Amino acid sequence: MNNQSFPHKNAIIFLSAFLMSLSVVKVKAQYKPWVAPKEYAGLKNPSSNDPSTLKDGKTLYTSYCTPCHGDKGKGDGVAAAALNPKPADHSSPNMLNESDGSLFYKISEGRTPMPQYKAALTEKQRWELVNYIRTLCKTQKK
Repeated sequence: MNNQSFPHKNAIIFLSAFLMSLSVVKVKAQYKPWVAPKEYAGLKNPSSNDPSTLKDGKTLYTSYCTPCHGDKGKGDGVAAAALNPKPADHSSPNMLNESDGSLFYKISEGRTPMPQYKAALTEKQRWELVNYIRTLCKTQKK
């Protein structure tokens, strides 16, 4: 096939390359690190860390988080395989680097594919989730 039999060959090649580059940009954007705004980083957790609060946090986690994050918070829930980016591993030592305020922000605001929970859960419940998530990363063997 020569250029005369297919005069728009170069345009189609360019368009194909352009569309492929857009899909690469989209994939890279999905893997962009999720950083909470600075005003949340120093936010103090007003919730107590007592057994009752942790029990309530675990109940919420089981209902809202385990489908994606899994029972032990490893990011391996039943829905995780279909998600991009993959759910966070709450049992990871990296979670210790997240401030309570940052976790609260992420639970509240969400980011695709994670839904936001600020309308579904009270502020108190979201802080209880933060406390429970903390137990997942502290109980793992080093």
